[in-house]
Amino acid sequence: MVFSSLLFMFVYLAGVLAIYYILPKKLENLCLFIASIIFYGFGEPVYIVLMFVSITVNYISGLLIERFRDKKGAKKTVLVFSVIINLGMLGYFKYAGFAAEMIRKIPVFSSFAIPEIALPIGISFYTFQTMSYTIDVYRGNCNAQRNYITFGTYVSLFPQLIAGPIVRYIDVEEQLKSRTVSLSLFERGAKLFILGLAKKVLIANRMGLLWGELKADEYSGIIGSWVGIIAFSLQIYFDFSGYSDMARGLGNFFGFEFIKNFDYPYVSKSATEFWRRWHISLGTWFREYVYIPLGGNRKGKFRMVINLAVTWLLTGLWHGASWNFVLWGAYFALLLIIEKLWLLKPLERLPKVFRHIYALFFIIMGWVIFDFTDMGQMGRFFVRLFTLNAGILGDSAKYYVISYLPLLIIAIFASMPIIRKVYQKTENTRFGFLLHGAAALTVLVLSTASLVSSSYNPFLYFRF
Repeated sequence: MVFSSLLFMFVYLAGVLAIYYILPKKLENLCLFIASIIFYGFGEPVYIVLMFVSITVNYISGLLIERFRDKKGAKKTVLVFSVIINLGMLGYFKYAGFAAEMIRKIPVFSSFAIPEIALPIGISFYTFQTMSYTIDVYRGNCNAQRNYITFGTYVSLFPQLIAGPIVRYIDVEEQLKSRTVSLSLFERGAKLFILGLAKKVLIANRMGLLWGELKADEYSGIIGSWVGIIAFSLQIYFDFSGYSDMARGLGNFFGFEFIKNFDYPYVSKSATEFWRRWHISLGTWFREYVYIPLGGNRKGKFRMVINLAVTWLLTGLWHGASWNFVLWGAYFALLLIIEKLWLLKPLERLPKVFRHIYALFFIIMGWVIFDFTDMGQMGRFFVRLFTLNAGILGDSAKYYVISYLPLLIIAIFASMPIIRKVYQKTENTRFGFLLHGAAALTVLVLSTASLVSSSYNPFLYFRF
């Protein structure tokens, strides 16, 4: 079940909200816990067991770490055990097949069987959340949660269970204890949800269709290929940021405040800035639990380079068990290292427009690596981007480029903070409330109509 579906919006969510609002406060977490387990089990009932294993292991680990607060060796042993269990489950379900393929490349193991293991939805996200909890209890940043239902609610909370944002326990600890849904918070949640829905349904899905056509067309030409990868860049942004906005809006419905996960990343003027604006919760997680513990930039330039390389190779692998993700992580590791050591200061002396073009170029090249799991196809697409072997613009590609051009332009403008600035300027005006309400209702109707009329409604980050 995805947020951008009629079943979720008009049946599941409506039902959960109705029950949640009539229950006494002491039963709110129980309601959310049960609702979240039902939500998760709707698509993959068998993996509910895995969810409960993750909850139970980390719940007990937190209690034991706190119990052994003054026994450094014992609490460290518990932490290591919980991390091994968490990474072991993630590694088995996400990387066992990839590892088996690598083993089969060794001649003596050429008959080695490759296991067919389905990837549990959301495992990359909730595993990182549970690990951040036990690590923070170990560090003394928070107390262990003694209520199993409350902890289970944190891990399984359906608004952010499937695709984030990755919510750290220390950021919602107080909200899990007590929260209030005000009219203004509900209104803000509704606006966020509708905004995210529009991003996903009206823009991301359409950009995905355009990318699918141009990607598959070997004769799209250099212009068609560039339009195609720009369409994918917009698709993945509106797809993921839209889902994150819906998650934040859903959180508001239940009294939660989740962190902002995207901050107009395509206005960036360097790769370094881009990764401060893109998937903020994941970047924060790797910074707090990998990069800084490794030493960050506190131990000299050489160690900084090593730490960045390790962090980004792990970031690449987190996205998927494929060599293109390893290459993608290495690509951005190299780019960020070059910027931090030599390039950032010279860049600052250039006009903003040139810095912006520089950043967009390398970001878009990164999306080519990200999307193509087949290295041969990736190489051929790079050739299409920089040569005239396939011509300038093929006839079929011309049709799609012209047909989608208005929406492509709208998507480009929507990826910049122009609409936000207009919203802020009109928010407190005499007719601001009516204007925003009418806009939200219109967008909701258009998004719903699009869902009714179209069967194309994928979500890219489900595979991570």
